[in-house]
This record gives sequence, structure tokens and C-alpha cells, in this order.
Amino acid sequence: MQIREKDLPDRDLYQLAAAAVKMARNTGTRILVNGRADIALAAGAHGVHLPAVGLQSAILRSWVSDQFLVGISVHSVVEARRAAAAGADYVLFGPVFPTVSKMRYGPPLGLAALRRVCASVRIPVIGLGGIHPESVPSVLAAGAAGIAGISLFQQDVKRLRLTRAALKLSALSFQLSASPGSGNTARFHGKLIADC
Repeated sequence: MQIREKDLPDRDLYQLAAAAVKMARNTGTRILVNGRADIALAAGAHGVHLPAVGLQSAILRSWVSDQFLVGISVHSVVEARRAAAAGADYVLFGPVFPTVSKMRYGPPLGLAALRRVCASVRIPVIGLGGIHPESVPSVLAAGAAGIAGISLFQQDVKRLRLTRAALKLSALSFQLSASPGSGNTARFHGKLIADC
């Protein structure tokens, strides 16, 4: 679970992250803080998610343990390869489909681009942007280790159940392998299903 609260004052963000870490204890859920490695470390979070143009993961890696997860948002094969080479544990690729929250950044990148990114790196790739329960199987079939979203998980209970069911069905047919793009998929894929 990623805490993404860009407008909170530092103290409030720290308190939110620390409370989330406490609630997640003994559940298997991992808490990451968006863009704030300092807050993540202070709150005892499991990691940080960085923007493509943010703090370089190679620099951050020298400060944190191997257990501290570092994820990076990417929008191309070049960015994904750079993130993987710099020590990222996973990349978040998107937007895959049209979504209101990402319209200002340009058109969606699509499943073909997601497929190319997944094939280009050996770390998990998470699909993001405009994903609905009906599109989950196609995102996973493109090689993504899982999905991420905001509105997808804020919808009503019925929609959340549909998403969870789509993830479970896709997991049944999703085969883990050592091929490019699969990386450490088991580490993330199973948790995404369990935490929905």
C-alpha cells in the first residue's frame, strides 16, 4: 500500500505513515510512502515510491537496507531499464489506459508499451492508469506483475470484489517464470491479490 499525500505537512504525513505501519504489522501488507524516503524511514515504513525524475534509487540504495523497497514510476523502456539498473525493486508503468487524473501528461501509453517495458526488465512491473476490473486480465497478460490504482480501489464494494475476482482468475493462469519481465513477481503478485 502506497501512502500518497502530497499536500500534508511533514508531521501529519509522518503520523499517517506511522499509523499505517502499525496497522499493517503482522498482516503481510507493506507500506510505502510516495516521494518521501525521509518520512518512510522515520515511520518505519517498508519502502518508498519515487517519481521518474526524483531522487535516484542508486543514491538511496546506499542509505537503506536491502529489505527497504524502492519503486519508481516510469513511462518508457529507457526509464524502466534505468530504474532497474539503479537498484529499483519494481517499476510502476503508466498510464496504460485513459484516466482523468493523468490527462494533463498526454495520451495513455497502452498495452503494447506495457508489454515492451515488461519484456525489457527483470524486476516486477506494475500497471497503472485507467484500470478497471474488466481490464485486469489484459494488463497481467501483457506481463505486469500486478496493478495499481486510486479510483479503482475507492469505488464501491461490488467493484472492489470484481477487481479482486479478476486478479484471482488471472493469477490462476499466470505462470511465473525466469523470463524477462517476470523478475521477482511472486514477491508482489500474491500480495496484490491478498490485499485487495
